[in-house]
Amino acid sequence: MSRHCDLCATPPGILLLRAKEWNYHTHRYMVLFITFLAYACYHASRKPTGIVKSVLCPEHEDPKDGWIPFNGYDGPSKLGEIDVAFLACYSIGMYVAGHLGDTLDLRLFLASGMIGSGIFVGLFGMGYFWNVHRFWFYLSMQMIAGMFQATGWPSVVAVIGNWFGKRKRGLIMGIWNAHTSVGNICGSLIAASVLDYGWGWSFVAPGALIVFGGVIVFLFLAPYPEDVGFSSSSSSSSSSSSSYVDVGDDKEALVHNGALRQASVNKKGIGLVEACMIPGVIPFALCLFFAKLVAYTFLYWLPFYLTHTEIGGKYISVKSAGNLSALFDVGGIVGGILAGYISDKLNARAITAASFISLRGDSRALATVTAIIDGTGSVGAAVGPLLTGFLSTRGWTEVFMMLVVGAFIAGLLLSRLIIAEIAERSSGAQNPEATASQSLLE
Repeated sequence: MSRHCDLCATPPGILLLRAKEWNYHTHRYMVLFITFLAYACYHASRKPTGIVKSVLCPEHEDPKDGWIPFNGYDGPSKLGEIDVAFLACYSIGMYVAGHLGDTLDLRLFLASGMIGSGIFVGLFGMGYFWNVHRFWFYLSMQMIAGMFQATGWPSVVAVIGNWFGKRKRGLIMGIWNAHTSVGNICGSLIAASVLDYGWGWSFVAPGALIVFGGVIVFLFLAPYPEDVGFSSSSSSSSSSSSSYVDVGDDKEALVHNGALRQASVNKKGIGLVEACMIPGVIPFALCLFFAKLVAYTFLYWLPFYLTHTEIGGKYISVKSAGNLSALFDVGGIVGGILAGYISDKLNARAITAASFISLRGDSRALATVTAIIDGTGSVGAAVGPLLTGFLSTRGWTEVFMMLVVGAFIAGLLLSRLIIAEIAERSSGAQNPEATASQSLLE
């Protein structure tokens, strides 16, 4: 793809909006907002399956009220297979998407992924309106949607790295990372609010939301500072055609001498094997495997559990369960911001650096490394809901035991880096893995 094509130029929405040149900080705030919005839309579109499970497979009502093929005795298992189909394709697609994100134009790549995700999430819901009762239809829609969803995380992390480089701080990233929980909350509330009109709307509405988000990304997202006339903060010191960028002093750095801006498609990425060899990537990837096993089990099964568990002699409604499950993500917002604040105060990044390790200023590796870590984590995200689908038929005690073990192992995998950080702070020595994980966050 050529950098000089019209689609790869300055985003059309920015050209349309600005009456005068925006400064560097304005663009960075815009990037933060758009990437936050984009990934919140991704997560909002993942919530409907968790919300409608109890409608498709009602346990304490007449099975005729459910939806074929999910209203039989094996309904929970089939719902688990739907989840694992989505997440397996998501995790496989993550490795591919990470490499593509390092070679293609990130704005077009992210926008295409969002619009594609919205289309197939909506098509899953159209099965209600088309009266489709074939299991393969719903399985196929989830698989294709999972592939498109894989474009999200590597892309937004790469864009943030391009604009913020080593200037990132724990508190800022803690607030920015709230997009996951905000998206989950919005997805839960949207899906639950339209459920009374038919479960299909619980997919169509979030699908339309992420398509709208994709249009916003296409119109306004500038993946690189060069795309809007600034030199890159990570390469300005070595570039002879660009002036120096000092973000801390709020000095603008416009490209001088008519030099051509470089887009993401002209920057060389790194291979998967090379990225795996970066210190700390494998431990963080395995940690995220177990962490996402726990998180995605709650994401996909918490509303189902709430509607199928007797509370005070009564069972709550599907809509109430969907709204109540949003509190889990409220805790995620508070916890993420608190973790970022603590990492700033203690200057200990190992706990919060899972996606930004050891890149030594090479932002072209961001999408690939992020894809490896999150792709491995997504395998865990697939395993958790799949096991829950089978274990829940035998009782929820076994499910919660699985979650406890998963959380314990995730913490154990980080213990080495935590010990290394403590030893570093005590001796003043520089541990390679600890400082590598810190390099892009400072």
